[in-house]
Amino acid sequence: MSFQDARGLDLAREEIGLSRVELFIRYFALGGMVGRPGIDAFLDGRTEGLERVEYDMLVHALNEGFSDLGLDHRVPYSRR
Repeated sequence: MSFQDARGLDLAREEIGLSRVELFIRYFALGGMVGRPGIDAFLDGRTEGLERVEYDMLVHALNEGFSDLGLDHRVPYSRR
């Protein structure tokens, strides 16, 4: 999975059983600044991408979901 891989992030979300609303709540709780419509548009592939910090917060929210299930962090962060 590469930086800005929206489909990969959405597949990871499905793998851990999070709805998009649940993912957005986790992302927002971490300080995410993009609204839910923007996150949905990104995950649907309807936007160019997210700023790195926003992308990494979304990834962190997913990785926390993996951790909550006792799984290794599976989603790579963007490379700086």
